[in-house]
Amino acid sequence: MCAPQLLHSLHALSAHVVFGNLSSAERVVQLFPEGFHSSLKNLLTKILLENREMWKTEAVGSQTTLPQLTAVDWRVDVVSSSDALSRMCVPACLVHFKTEDACASDSVSVATVELSRESLDTMLDGLGRVRDQLSAVAGK
Repeated sequence: MCAPQLLHSLHALSAHVVFGNLSSAERVVQLFPEGFHSSLKNLLTKILLENREMWKTEAVGSQTTLPQLTAVDWRVDVVSSSDALSRMCVPACLVHFKTEDACASDSVSVATVELSRESLDTMLDGLGRVRDQLSAVAGK
């Protein structure tokens, strides 16, 4: 077995122990192939179990997270004057999203989106489908 294969195997083993919630030596020992050197197996098991919680804490702490939506505000605007008659009295929905990114030292971002009636209908239809899919999954 060459070094890259060994490293890959150790990585897979440690990930299995850390994220598979293997907390007993008996369960970890079962992961090794038959005929594996017993002293080395016991040493690796001991190292994995001693460092399991620390490695899990560090792995969870270093995960990338998406910004969280903290506020939504919306309003409907109607153009009351324009040089083009086709733009008169056409409603538009303005949606303001405020997000907070905990990973970027509490940075707050604001985005404003203007939606026509057709775009708003498409978005609401899509959100309705997402709601239905989530309900179906939650109901199972």
